[in-house]
Amino acid sequence: MIAAVILHQMRVFFTGAYRKPREINWMVGMCLLVCTLITGFTGYSLVFEQLSYWGATVGANITDTVPVVGGLLKRMMLGGEAYGEATLSRFFILHAAVLPVTTVLLLAVHIALLRLQGVTDFRFADEREDEPHQFRFFPDHFATEVIIGLVLMILLSALATILPAAMGPRADPLTTPGVIKPEWFFYVTFRWLKLFSGTFAVLSMGFVGFVMFVWPFIDGLLRRVWKGSEASVWIGMAVALAIIGMTVWEAGVEH
Repeated sequence: MIAAVILHQMRVFFTGAYRKPREINWMVGMCLLVCTLITGFTGYSLVFEQLSYWGATVGANITDTVPVVGGLLKRMMLGGEAYGEATLSRFFILHAAVLPVTTVLLLAVHIALLRLQGVTDFRFADEREDEPHQFRFFPDHFATEVIIGLVLMILLSALATILPAAMGPRADPLTTPGVIKPEWFFYVTFRWLKLFSGTFAVLSMGFVGFVMFVWPFIDGLLRRVWKGSEASVWIGMAVALAIIGMTVWEAGVEH
């Protein structure tokens, strides 16, 4: 799911589908990406095994480095100063109730804006500019999504049955594992934290997230300053290569 959301966001970026009048829908999509990542983190942390326990602990310690509000965020996340009985309850409520409802609501807004504004896509050379690119919500759009969803549910159910996930060692707060690694979608974050100091790394990641969130407006400014410029494509390629590079780098080392 996380890979699909990331790939979709990249497709939207590199086709310029976030440009006017679709800036708000890009921002809704970024909120969906954040919800998906947090859902992955809370789900991973709900498994009370060694790596999950220490992964959640490391995540809380990273949160603690945020200036001013870091300590409060850590206590809200863990339900106290350290991982305890209240932590799993909070993660479960977030994972099973708050995040799914938030995601569904954001998805409804996302699809509604998509239907109102239409789909941005490339045209072939023999297509007229005034030729509409529209398709009906029902049954075309609705049926497509239902079919894809059912196929994925069947596929995931089969994989979970044939290749069930094995449980790791039970969480032990007194024994720190030799290797602590998050799930693959946080490899780039983990690598960034290793390259720079805690507070700077957290603030710089927050800045990058903010820039991604408001990128449609930055892109509009770039295109006004340099008429017809496609600087966004080159910037996007550099960022994508950096993310892939740091992900592969982190995946290839033990610590």
